[in-house]
Amino acid sequence: MQEKILILDFGSQYTQLIARRVRELNVYCEIHPYNNPPVIDDSIKGVILSGSPFSVRDEKAPIPNLSEIKGKLPLLGVCYGAQHLAHCFGGEVMASNKREYGRANLTSVDANCELLKGISLNSQVWMSHGDTIESMPSNYKVTASTNDVENAAFAIEGETTYGIQFHPEVYHTTEGSILLKNFIVDICNCHQNWTPDAFVETTVAELKEKLGDDRVILGLSGGVDSTVAAMLVHKAIGKNLYCIFVDNGLLRKNEFTEVLKKYETLGLNVIGVDAKEKFISALAGVTDPETKRKIIGNAFVEVFDEESHKVENAKWLGQGTIYPDVIESVSVTGGPSQTIKSHHNVGGLPDYMKLKVVEPLKLLFKDEVRRVGRSMGLEDKFISRHPFPGPGLGIRILGDITAEKVQILQEVDHIFISGLLEDGLYDEVWQAGVMLLPVQSVGVMGDERTYESVVALRAVGSTDGMTADWSHLPYEFLAKISNKIINNVKGVNRVVYDISSKPPATIEWE
Repeated sequence: MQEKILILDFGSQYTQLIARRVRELNVYCEIHPYNNPPVIDDSIKGVILSGSPFSVRDEKAPIPNLSEIKGKLPLLGVCYGAQHLAHCFGGEVMASNKREYGRANLTSVDANCELLKGISLNSQVWMSHGDTIESMPSNYKVTASTNDVENAAFAIEGETTYGIQFHPEVYHTTEGSILLKNFIVDICNCHQNWTPDAFVETTVAELKEKLGDDRVILGLSGGVDSTVAAMLVHKAIGKNLYCIFVDNGLLRKNEFTEVLKKYETLGLNVIGVDAKEKFISALAGVTDPETKRKIIGNAFVEVFDEESHKVENAKWLGQGTIYPDVIESVSVTGGPSQTIKSHHNVGGLPDYMKLKVVEPLKLLFKDEVRRVGRSMGLEDKFISRHPFPGPGLGIRILGDITAEKVQILQEVDHIFISGLLEDGLYDEVWQAGVMLLPVQSVGVMGDERTYESVVALRAVGSTDGMTADWSHLPYEFLAKISNKIINNVKGVNRVVYDISSKPPATIEWE
């Protein structure tokens, strides 16, 4: 049984970052909504309570059931999690007179506290809260303070329960990794044996047992997720895997033929399907981003259903779903306002499709997928490819989609991506693409007035796609690309560059 750390999520923007930091210690962890935890069994070595946009003083503040956890398993409350442990067990949490956001320094540290072993006096921490713990329950001991927050950290006597009012998972908490290692390794006694090689070995064995002699249809996109998923399934069942690469009319320029050629080197059984007309006609006149995503997802399902009938005894649909897809599609509170966006490969299959779903990567972040791919010997041309959205250019054309708009965007995108490659900038960027905006602007070309489309270039740096910062590409490069686009792509007379980070923006515009 795989040992794990359970993270109960209260809707914090940093929850996924906590998971990333735990996994960097080679320890497996899972995020679950606070109100829908898994069964607490022997595999769970410890629990972390995340932060939250809520206040514990709110009437509808999220309240977890900790009856099977507190006092029985190691427990760490972070920010909201710490305030909950104080507020609900006899302490008092009040609105802070001074809202503390950003850097602070620890003015006192209890060197005897196992959680804070190795943490320096004056160590920098990152605060992000408007409430503060005013008074503690009687058996709670203060273990760290800052100038403005007396109860910055605490431990409960007689339990392995701890609370901190700062975020150890963010980069600005300079010794946060030490604190998390103290909790995960020393207090929870995790063994740090969750590695890419171990993941491959375990996953292939599980796939062999689950799939047996069944045949699997797997949708390839050319990206790292579906490619690594295909190789894992291929290792498990060999010739019983049938891969399908669909041209949905929303791929990059020449991508269909180029990707099929690349896959020839992997020994996979790949079938190319031209379904351009099906997708473009289904999207005619549709402008709502969520509706577009769902139409594209449904069309993929229909194509795979049709193709699956051509493979005798096909019983499974393989998908390259990864953990951020799952997280972003799940609402912590159960309300639609908390779902960031729908993902075309999350949510199951319609009743008429008789295939079961197998998702070998659904517990991995993007950088972990790449490490797994490398451990299986995949070449860099597969591993280092930028992420590309499942709905393709369909969500990079804002507004309605036409074949003419797709062609314009393909040409612009090709110039941008080729330029990044030629100038040695491609590998410095996590993801890049172009948005065709539903805006026309006035321009002058020669002596003529033009009224044509605007495109937005987007390039970001990231580790896992959960957070991202805009890439500071050289001005000279941007000027060269802008000039090349306007001179070579008819219908575009203005190029802008997106300098928004995630959050608050998302990487894609739709």
